Amino acid sequence: MMDLIDSTGLKFLGEGEWKRKKHHAEYRSQWRKLHIGINAKTLQILAIQLTTNNVSHSQVLGGLLDQILPDEQINSVYADVAYDTKYCRQLTSDRQAHAVIPLRKIPTLER
Repeated sequence: MMDLIDSTGLKFLGEGEWKRKKHHAEYRSQWRKLHIGINAKTLQILAIQLTTNNVSHSQVLGGLLDQILPDEQINSVYADVAYDTKYCRQLTSDRQAHAVIPLRKIPTLER
């Protein structure tokens, strides 16, 4: 099984954006991150976690992988560059899976 991992931001409007527009009240929107893991072939959701905006992608990968049954074989974990950490690669390796994660850009030295 190939597992795709990603996240997206969700904006919570609280009392309603209409109130802010109508009364010009001070309003702070709140953001949450929805982290999701799906089977690439079946598109079945295998893992999901909602966090605050200050939680990094790499902090939730372990929890997402834990939601996938231990007896289910994961061949590869595909993720974006936000998961390019030693910790994420180790978690993937611990599940005997191959991490397909793009490397972060490395700054080049100009001479």
